[in-house]
Amino acid sequence: MANTYTQVHIQVIFAVQNRQGLIQNSWKVELYKYITAIIQNHNHKVLQINGMPDHIHILIGMRPTQSLSDLMKQVKQNSSKWINNKGIINGKFSWQSGYGAFSYSKTDLPRVMRYIQNQEEHHKTKTFLDEYVALLQTHEVDYDEQYIFKPIE
Repeated sequence: MANTYTQVHIQVIFAVQNRQGLIQNSWKVELYKYITAIIQNHNHKVLQINGMPDHIHILIGMRPTQSLSDLMKQVKQNSSKWINNKGIINGKFSWQSGYGAFSYSKTDLPRVMRYIQNQEEHHKTKTFLDEYVALLQTHEVDYDEQYIFKPIE
């Protein structure tokens, strides 16, 4: 797209099915590299990726060549398939449907990157659900509680 100039930064958050803590330290870096490659193969840029055993945060520099929903579909489908094909968990791995996406200005990026880098420290005092609802409220996103990521059943 000649003469198209954009600067779009989005933090995406999505959870393991039923928020189960399945992402293990022994393979999470490999998973993050795999997800990064999926995003880069679609010509977007991963600025930061990190998470916890039950969810992931990704800060992306988005190109206007693809919708966010199409990108997230690819990331979640391909990474689930990768985890299942490697057989690194007992049973079948899947991501919970849906995701949260929040946009940021360039001046916000250092703060958001630190936030994502420090997930382990952050979650010593705040649950994932509390964190997620706080982000929705901070960004003034209307939401229906019945569609918030399901708790572990």
